[in-house]
Parts: sequence; structure tokens; C-alpha cells
Amino acid sequence: MSADFRLEVVQVPVADVDRAKAFYVDQAGFDADHDIRISETMRVVQLTPRGSACSIVIGTGMTAMEPGSLEGLQLVTTDMDAARAELVERGVDVGEVVEMGRPGGGTTFRFASFEDPDGNGWVLQEIP
Repeated sequence: MSADFRLEVVQVPVADVDRAKAFYVDQAGFDADHDIRISETMRVVQLTPRGSACSIVIGTGMTAMEPGSLEGLQLVTTDMDAARAELVERGVDVGEVVEMGRPGGGTTFRFASFEDPDGNGWVLQEIP
């Protein structure tokens, strides 16, 4: 018998938890699952993108990663134009859409990038 492994939570290092929480909830549209102060030095805030099985965790006292040091987090969508427009309308500075085709033609992948207030890098990705 083999065990299943699911990626369900990714830590995102931030300098200001309240500022980051406001960005992810109010601008990026994530759901705030919980915000728990475990001790004077540890706070855990779990946030989940709408429709995702994987959450992010921000907080204090959890990681030695420098704020803004995470890159390549990907939010996958089936409608790049609608997703990008929603983020821009909410005040997120999303880059222009970049299209990449497969060698020899075929399906095109579309990407657009943005950062949280600390500089953690996100990619909005559309895969048809």
C-alpha cells in the first residue's frame, strides 16, 4: 500500500502580516481561513485562493525565509483575461500577458506575473 501525498500549504514569508493579509484577501481575493496567535512570538494566518485545494500561510515565528524571497508561486486559471482583469480591478499590479507556444505548434500557455507587497513573486497561468 502506498500513501498519498498532497501539497496543501505553502509558507510565504512576509514582513508585515496585517499588510500581507489585506493584500491577499482584499486585492488577490483569497479566503481568510484562520488567523491565530499561538504565542507572543507566533501568529499563523492561513489564506486560500478561491477554488484551490492548496493554501498559503503567512505569519510570525514560523520560518527563517526572508520576506519577499519566494518566487514562482502559480495560480492556475482557465480564463486568463477574466482573472487578470479581476486582479487589476482589485488593485493588483499584474504584468502584461505573455504567450508561450509548444515547440512545433499546438497549445499555447499564457502567463502574467505580479508580486505581493513584500516582493514574493506570483505567476497567473492559463493552460487550455
